[in-house]
Amino acid sequence: MKIRPVILCGGAGTRLWPNLKKHQPKQFIDFGGWTLFGETLKRIKNPLFDEPIISTNFKYLREVKRNLNKSKIKKYKIVLEPAKKNTGPAVLSSALIDDIPDKQPLVFLSADHIIEKFKLFNNVINQKKKLLTKNNIFIFGIKPNSSSDQYGYFFTKKEKNLSKVSRFLEKPSERKAKAIIKKGGYWNSGIFFLRKDSLIYNFKKYQKSIFKNSKEAIIKSKFRNNTYYLNKKAYAKNTSKSFDYAILEKTKNIYALKLNISWSDLGSWKEILLMFNRNKMKYYKKRNTHYRPWGQYTNLFKGNNFLIKEIFVKSNGSLSLQKHFHRSEHWVITKGMPKITLNKKFFLKKKNETIFIPKGAIHRIQNPFKQTVKIMEVQLGSILRESDIVRLQDIYGRAN
Repeated sequence: MKIRPVILCGGAGTRLWPNLKKHQPKQFIDFGGWTLFGETLKRIKNPLFDEPIISTNFKYLREVKRNLNKSKIKKYKIVLEPAKKNTGPAVLSSALIDDIPDKQPLVFLSADHIIEKFKLFNNVINQKKKLLTKNNIFIFGIKPNSSSDQYGYFFTKKEKNLSKVSRFLEKPSERKAKAIIKKGGYWNSGIFFLRKDSLIYNFKKYQKSIFKNSKEAIIKSKFRNNTYYLNKKAYAKNTSKSFDYAILEKTKNIYALKLNISWSDLGSWKEILLMFNRNKMKYYKKRNTHYRPWGQYTNLFKGNNFLIKEIFVKSNGSLSLQKHFHRSEHWVITKGMPKITLNKKFFLKKKNETIFIPKGAIHRIQNPFKQTVKIMEVQLGSILRESDIVRLQDIYGRAN
């Protein structure tokens, strides 16, 4: 039996746009001819998989269908949530539709993840599907390449040649994350693999009301154009709970599938900037490089209300002390040790460290050392032009 992919595609992505009323959800952001959702659809175009199920809401229906059409996926089902109730009810409702047999393997994927070496990922689930039972759950763990405070972690213990999950840890501080990694902890990717009957078993045992309400929402749903419109009255009765909290932290039969691959949910501008840094030659155009007395910068990609650029500051170079009326900025240091001014504070930043420059804040980058400084920057706002620079001081005589 083929594996049925269920793609969770209802997130708003507000963490990336804290001060903007209008923004694209992360999974639909155009990063230069590709989107995270589009890349997820690309991964499941494989004979291993059955036609996909997309869990989303009415607001994103047009974008979902546009991406499906662009990916040339003609067979699919869409399940529309009539209210936001977190991933617990969304996961269950997507699996309760009639055309999924009870013993069919299901892999739940987030629409906003980047997975490199996805052939290895596909091979693992193909090999392990024979281990699925009526009550167990497999989750994917990623070997950490940094002590991130953006992800959850878990520990495992050996049990009959399997790695059984012994403990979950929700987004610890960076200091605690380092200790977790030293003890063998893995990132919890949020990708899980199980049979439909296991999902039903676990919800009936641990979340009876969510099971009852979600089943009623499916029974009373309307179906047209490959889309299930869940019954609003029944679905709204659900308690808002994540799948992790509703099921994973309660059930005892959870096993880990550990992978050492490049993976990210691009949940912060730091992750996005580092992704552009790794792939900058795909975006580089000589005409977009601009030279200044302090060094140079290259505009890599202009998206909807954001601009990605790389900044080089030569030894003893100094940008002007400046502010902006229409944009904020996120920086990630990729080389060197710049001296940063932010309003009345002064500090040095090292490689992989970040800084946020709020709209209107007075700031400056200086390089007092011999090594060239490199910074990846994203500008956020409705106006992203050089004209939105008010220079207060400048050693090259360019102050306003």
